[in-house]
Amino acid sequence: MATSPRQPKPELERDFSRSTTLGYEPPDEAGFVRCLAHGYPTPLARWHHHDEYELHLITATSGKVFVGDWIGQFHPGHLVLTGPRLPHNWVTMDLPEGGVAERDLVIQFQHAPIAAAAGQISELREVLPLLERARHGIEFFGLSAQAEAHWRRIKGSQGLARLGAFCQFLSELAQCTDYRLLSNARLQSVDNDTQLDQINAIVSRITDNLTEPLSAADLAREHQMTESGFSRFFRRATGNTFTDFVNHVRINRACQLLMESDLFITNIGFDVGFNNIANFNRRFLDIKGMTPSEYRRQAAGRFRGARR
Repeated sequence: MATSPRQPKPELERDFSRSTTLGYEPPDEAGFVRCLAHGYPTPLARWHHHDEYELHLITATSGKVFVGDWIGQFHPGHLVLTGPRLPHNWVTMDLPEGGVAERDLVIQFQHAPIAAAAGQISELREVLPLLERARHGIEFFGLSAQAEAHWRRIKGSQGLARLGAFCQFLSELAQCTDYRLLSNARLQSVDNDTQLDQINAIVSRITDNLTEPLSAADLAREHQMTESGFSRFFRRATGNTFTDFVNHVRINRACQLLMESDLFITNIGFDVGFNNIANFNRRFLDIKGMTPSEYRRQAAGRFRGARR
C-alpha cells in the first residue's frame, strides 16, 4: 500500500511572515538574538519549523506538546530548546474563556554565527554540545524562574548588552544536567573521529536496513570486533544496548509513518522490521508510553491551534 499524507507537512516559517502584529520585534531592531512573546490562541500556534534554534518557555495554561516524534504534556514553567528544522507545537487544552494574553516567551537564534565565532573564541565552544543535543529537542527541569528572568533581561536590552545577557543564559543551559532529550534515537559519546565514523556507519547500516534481521554478532564481524567488544563500544556510543537501540530506531520510524501516512498499523509494524505485531505493540508501548493507535490519534492534534 502506498503512503499518503494524513495532514500537511510542518509549515516552514520564514522572515517575511514574522509580522510585528504577531509579537515579533521590528526587523530593523532584531539582531542575532530575537525575542518573542505571545498569548493564546494565536496564528503562531501551529505545527511548524524554522531555520533557527528556539528556546521556548510556557508561562500559562497546560496541554499537549509535540516536538518531532515526541508527544508530552506541558504546564507553566515548561522550558524546551528546539534545533533548526525540528517541527514543534504547543496546544493548550485548558484555555479560559477569552484566551490568555501571554503564554509563550521565546528566544530565536541562528547556528552559523555561533559556530563561526566558536572557531575564534574558545569560550563559546562550551555551548556546541548543547546545540548538538538541541537537534532532538531538550526539555530542561528546575530552570523556569531563572529562564523567565533571563528572557525579560534579554528582551529589555539591546546591542552588546543583549548579546551578553543571552550568552549568560546560554552558559547556564549548557551547564544544566537536569534535562531530557525528546525526539529520535541519538548518539551519546565517542572518543575520536575514527570511532565517530565507525558508529555512524553502524547506525546507517541499521537505519537503512530496518527489515533485515541484523544482530550484534553480524555487525561485530563486519567491523572486525569481538561481539563483547562491539557491545561495549555500542553501549558507550549510544547509551543503549544494540537490541534497545534497534527497537528505538524502528519505533521512531513507525512514529513517522503513523503521523504521515494512512497505512494500517499492522502494515507499519511489519514495514519497520517487526515480524510479530504483538511484539511491535509491546515495544511501542514501552518506548512511547502509549499504543500505536493512541499515538496516531494524539499526533493528529499537533495541527490544532488558533486556526479554527
